[in-house]
Order: sequence, then structure tokens, then C-alpha cells
Amino acid sequence: MIELNFWVVLATGLVPLAVGALWYGPLFDKVWMKEANMSLEKIQGSNMLAIYGLSLIFSIMFAGGLMPIVIHQMGVYSTLADSGLDKPGSEAHTIFTDFMAKYGTNYRTFKHGVLHGLMTSIFLFLPVIATNALFERKSWKYIFLNLGYWAVSAMIMGGIISAYA
Repeated sequence: MIELNFWVVLATGLVPLAVGALWYGPLFDKVWMKEANMSLEKIQGSNMLAIYGLSLIFSIMFAGGLMPIVIHQMGVYSTLADSGLDKPGSEAHTIFTDFMAKYGTNYRTFKHGVLHGLMTSIFLFLPVIATNALFERKSWKYIFLNLGYWAVSAMIMGGIISAYA
């Protein structure tokens, strides 16, 4: 079977919070505040506990969704899951056990996870962020600022999940 370390996936949910603290803080705080039409008054009038708590939950959800993107062996597992995979000696169990013995650690590197994090950013985040921003009449600077944050977060998360989960 695929043995995943779900503690790694849970911990990976902290990555966007850490990246965000730097990205929207010392690195790009002035640019972000201008492009997002944000002010210190708006920030101070917010329930930050709720914002950070929900952000952490959403980040953990994202880490769980990123897992099958960066761990290719999960596709084989899901294909055989309803074929008696859980019954030792069954054909599906034998096929899967042999497959994992031969290929179970292929592409399970930090570098490979980073690649998939980047691809996720380009092909999932960019269309979503850009579509919303265009209809909200936000600038391309705003789009790329937010895309950059999610790309860096996804690449680090993908790397960690691929190498350690």
C-alpha cells in the first residue's frame, strides 16, 4: 500500500502562512496594499484570528489536493482500489505490490514536487486569479503579485509533499 505521512501534509499547510508573512509583509507590502486597495484601517478592523484560522484550514485542504498531483503512484492506487486491493493474495494486491516495489519511489523528490507546484500555479492558479482580477478591474501587477505568492507556496508545498509524505 501507499504509506503517506499525513503529518507532513498537515504541516505543509503552514507554508502559505509563512510565505504570506514575507510576501505580503516586508517583500511586497506597499505594492500589495496599493494594488489591492488595502489600508491599515481595513486590516486593523478585521478579525485576524478568523482570517488566519480559515487560511490555515484552506492551506491544509490545498496540501491534500496537491498530494495526488505530485505523488503519481496515487493514480495507480485509485485505479485498483475497488479491485480487491485490500485483500492480500488478490490479483490487484499482487499487481500493486509489485508495482510499488519497482516504481514506488520514482519521482518522489523535492525537485519533482517543485515542478508540479509550478505547473499547478501556471495551469490552475493563473486562470482563476486572472479571471477574477480581470472582472474586478485589477491590474496585471495585482495578478502577478498574487500568482507569485501562490506559485512560491505551491512549489515549496509540492516539494515537501513529494519528498516526505
